[in-house]
Amino acid sequence: MSRFQEAVIHTVAQIPEGKVTTNGAVAALAGQPRAARGVGWILNRLKPDTDLPWWRVVNREGGLSTLKLPTGAGPLQRARLEAEGVRFDSEGRVSEERFWWRPDRD
Repeated sequence: MSRFQEAVIHTVAQIPEGKVTTNGAVAALAGQPRAARGVGWILNRLKPDTDLPWWRVVNREGGLSTLKLPTGAGPLQRARLEAEGVRFDSEGRVSEERFWWRPDRD
């Protein structure tokens, strides 16, 4: 496993329940601020039974990129977030500031 992969996993593991952050923010915290797609690649290849809270990572607009995947992960991601109390707006985005994880503030 690369250092970047390890850093991504470490960062995602820190996202608290009921909070979300973006692929880009995870990439920046993992030391590669221009590697948002790499974060998505890493998270999409996790084992299905992982304990890592991958569902807490959304796209830069607060939407679910997993909805585009043929795996059915989109509805699962939304269901897990809603179970944690995260709410979506009418466009399917997490827009309320209170749901966003900011490690420098939390």
